[in-house]
Amino acid sequence: MAPAMADSLTTRLAVVEARIAAACRRVGRARSDVRLVGATKGMDAAVVRDAVAAGLSCFGENYVQEWTAKRDALADVTTIEWHFIGRIQRNKAAAVAEACFVHSLADLRVAAALAAVGARRGDPVHALVQVNLEGEETKGGVAPAALPEFLAAIGAHQGLCVEGLMTIPPPLEPEAMRGRFRALRELRDRQADAARLRELSMGMSADFEVAIEEGATLVRVGTAIFGPRKGTK
Repeated sequence: MAPAMADSLTTRLAVVEARIAAACRRVGRARSDVRLVGATKGMDAAVVRDAVAAGLSCFGENYVQEWTAKRDALADVTTIEWHFIGRIQRNKAAAVAEACFVHSLADLRVAAALAAVGARRGDPVHALVQVNLEGEETKGGVAPAALPEFLAAIGAHQGLCVEGLMTIPPPLEPEAMRGRFRALRELRDRQADAARLRELSMGMSADFEVAIEEGATLVRVGTAIFGPRKGTK
C-alpha cells in the first residue's frame, strides 16, 4: 500500500479506537471489554498487513476462499487472530473451523461438522450463534424463539464451545438500532446458560458505538477503518 493510504488507514483506525473508548466511558465499561474486529471482505492481504502494523490484530472474513488466500499470504504475521463472520456452508465447515472465532453458527448440521473437527484435534471450535432478530429472509440466523432449543441441541457437542450470540440487524439509523442491540442482550440474559454466553457480536461501522453502549463485546468494523470496498462508493 502507498504510504499516504497507509497513513489514512492509521488515522481512521485511531479515530475508531477513540470512538470505542468514548462509548465505553459513557456507560462505565472498560475499553478492554470490547474487541475490535476489522471486517476485511474485499480488501487484499497488503491492506491487512498495514492494519496489523497500525495495531489491529483481529480480522473478520466472510468467504472461505478469500480468507484462506489472505491467510496464506500473511503466514509470516503470527499476531493475526482470524474471525469468520460470513454464512457457513457445511461442506466448508472444516476450513471455517480453523478460525480463532466463528461468529455465524446457525445450523445444526454445521454445528456437528465444526464440532467433529474440534473433537479430532482436541481443541474445541469457539463459536457464536447468529440470531435473526426480525426474521429477515435474506439473512441467516436462528429465530429468537428457537434459540433455547438450538443451544440445548448443540450443547452436547464436545468439540464446540459456544460463547455468545451475534446478530446483523437491518441497516437503520444508529438510534433505531439501539432497541435491536438491546433485544439481543436481553435474549442472551434470558437463556438458561447465560453466564457462559458472555460474548455479544453486534455493531458495524455505522452503529458500533450504540452497540457498545448496549453491551457488545465484539464489533465488526470495515468501512470506517478501511474505506469503501472496491466497486462501492
